[in-house]
Amino acid sequence: MPAPLQFIKSTPQLPAEADVVIIGGGIIGVFTGFYLAKRGLKVAVLEKGVISGEQSSRNWGWCRQQNRDSRELPLATKALDLWEQFGIESGEDTGFRRCGLFYVSNDQEEIDTWARWGEYARSVNVKTRMLTSQEATEHGAFTGQPWKGGVHSQNDGIADPGLAVPAAAKALMALGGTVHQACAARGLETTGGAVSGVITERGTIRTKTVIHAGGAWASSFCRQLGIVFPQATVRQTILGVGTGALSLPDAFYSKSLSITRRGEGTHTLAISGRAKVDPTPQFLKFQRQFIPMFRRRWKSTSPGGLQAFKAGHETLKRWRLDRRTPMEAMRILDPRPDAKTVRMTLEKAAELIPALGSVPMVASWAGFVDSTPDGVPVIGGVPALPGLILAAGFSGHGFGIGPGAAHLVADIVTGDDPIVDPRPYRLERFMPGAAIEVSDF
Repeated sequence: MPAPLQFIKSTPQLPAEADVVIIGGGIIGVFTGFYLAKRGLKVAVLEKGVISGEQSSRNWGWCRQQNRDSRELPLATKALDLWEQFGIESGEDTGFRRCGLFYVSNDQEEIDTWARWGEYARSVNVKTRMLTSQEATEHGAFTGQPWKGGVHSQNDGIADPGLAVPAAAKALMALGGTVHQACAARGLETTGGAVSGVITERGTIRTKTVIHAGGAWASSFCRQLGIVFPQATVRQTILGVGTGALSLPDAFYSKSLSITRRGEGTHTLAISGRAKVDPTPQFLKFQRQFIPMFRRRWKSTSPGGLQAFKAGHETLKRWRLDRRTPMEAMRILDPRPDAKTVRMTLEKAAELIPALGSVPMVASWAGFVDSTPDGVPVIGGVPALPGLILAAGFSGHGFGIGPGAAHLVADIVTGDDPIVDPRPYRLERFMPGAAIEVSDF
């Protein structure tokens, strides 16, 4: 079952030319289009399926600084302000609110890890506060059990994954940008070794600047251009329950269960880090580069099945530009939820909060989370092909930091002063032989 999502209408006519063409209608691509349109550029967004149909509508909706990798933290901080500004400027509803995030734990090692991160965060003026056992137990009183400790990130919050990207798409079109759904980008045209156009299933758009923000599809698309982008996906499952008048927080984390409000009378439930790894040709190709990450996070993953292989987004094959591509064969990545994970989540929910044992499950869904070997996205130009900018590999963090990352992409395109230092996100850090740095958080 797909995640709840607000659908929008497409722009009827494909433009003959544009200042910038964006491939991918998720949070990064659409918000980038919004920021570029604000600066007066003619922007076209191409989406092979529907706007926000994949991971951008299938995540928790957390917009957090807490426990971010130090390389991502500046983007996360900027993104929180941009979430607020977008709602004010556009008048569109993303469901964003700074409700604060509460984490509780009975694992001293986990608590100590949060404390170490907090020491760093406070050194860069990020507000985060450790909770004593008494405070954690008070904040987690709805669970009816004591907690050893916790953390409160006061300025963090949540947005609604079903509303946010469609809202940005409407704001983009109000500024004169165009949005084209069910329109896959098959490849690029080049002139003199630089980008000169995008070939779509409906025709070619002339442009000198292309942003690829295609999420889980980015590596296979880059491969068609002779560009190596190490990327792999994991499959995660989330479910929604009708909580009605049950008193639950907007956002709550424990090792056994995470809870997020999603609309009126509904919360999503998930177990953090519980993911399936589906073997694919692409995963096997890049597995050596992912070894450092899996060594640190192997307890939170388990072998999957053939869903990713059958979906086609991690193929090593080359496709022709005059024929149907894998993106047209699989318009929306909509993997089946893992039944065992759904059962376990419901069991953990009932154990933690007995009242959740009697509420109805209204939906369950799964998504492919695109990751890089160090868990940090690639944002920046591709040296081998002038005119192509890559913004992908957000490793499950793209929704929360989306507006900040999109603003950075827009800065790179226009040559404006970047909102944060772009150097940590360069593709070149994955050159053969380069050391892979994986954060503990």
